[in-house]
Amino acid sequence: MIIALAGRRVDALDPKSVRFPSTPENLETVRKRIFELLQAKHASVLVSSAACGADLLALSAAGALGVRRIIVLPFEREKFRQTSVTDRPGEWGSLYDSTLDDVQKTGDLRILDLKSEEESYAGTNHVIVDEAISLGQKLRVPVNAVLVWDGKSRGKGDLTEEFGRYARSRKVAVIDVMTV
Repeated sequence: MIIALAGRRVDALDPKSVRFPSTPENLETVRKRIFELLQAKHASVLVSSAACGADLLALSAAGALGVRRIIVLPFEREKFRQTSVTDRPGEWGSLYDSTLDDVQKTGDLRILDLKSEEESYAGTNHVIVDEAISLGQKLRVPVNAVLVWDGKSRGKGDLTEEFGRYARSRKVAVIDVMTV
């Protein structure tokens, strides 16, 4: 099974809406849910980005299981680290660095060099799904998309919701993993 994954980043300090609390207990619960899903689906490959929250927890779980990890970034890794990893509460920077170093050694780090920040994230989501589909066809194994989120749209511009819509439009089954 190939898993394409996207989801929420951990909540900023004093969020208007609670979508992904960054308490140690909640982070461990979500990581465990992802770990168990990867096991149950007999995942052989995880394709995702590497933002704080859902992405890094999934990459960590996949690494612990020996699942191949493919990381897709919209632009160079230091800019992504600043805009999507270390700008939220928690010690995400070192996990990001070590995970990217490991994945880069295997040749599975994809940097897209997309220009517009808003287009970059949606474009990255599409590449994640498309890469998973392509690999699934090549290896002749099924593909699932996983949304790690609170199950509620933030409205216009919700990239997690958009990831699910795009996966469904490509005829990929979508599984939700809850963050709350």
